[in-house]
Amino acid sequence: MQKRNRKFGDWGERLAEDFLRRHGYEVMDKNFQKRCGEIDIICQKDDILHFIEVKTRTEASTQVFGPPEEAVTKTKQQKIIQTAITFLAEKNYEENKDWRIDVVSIVYYKNEHKASINFIQNAFGES
Repeated sequence: MQKRNRKFGDWGERLAEDFLRRHGYEVMDKNFQKRCGEIDIICQKDDILHFIEVKTRTEASTQVFGPPEEAVTKTKQQKIIQTAITFLAEKNYEENKDWRIDVVSIVYYKNEHKASINFIQNAFGES
């Protein structure tokens, strides 16, 4: 089951990446991992750095667990913020670089073989 969930999550991240590129975002890094956490996609648009958390669920699981973005708990948010700060420091971005954290929430409708994407800009954090 774990492997299937990972493949489904990877599919969602590819879908999110494609969505972001179509909307003018330049993808700079993916799956940036540090001890404090992971950021799924890091991209830039209009001189703003975007740290993207991608959450993907099936329609059936949303009926049980709620929409995908609700899985970004306060604990997860803090890990993403710390990881973003680590990325900025490691890549030597200037202190006043504009950045924000966005969430791409994807729901897959199995019977219709389609997905809906909800792009939540500046979802949380300190930028």
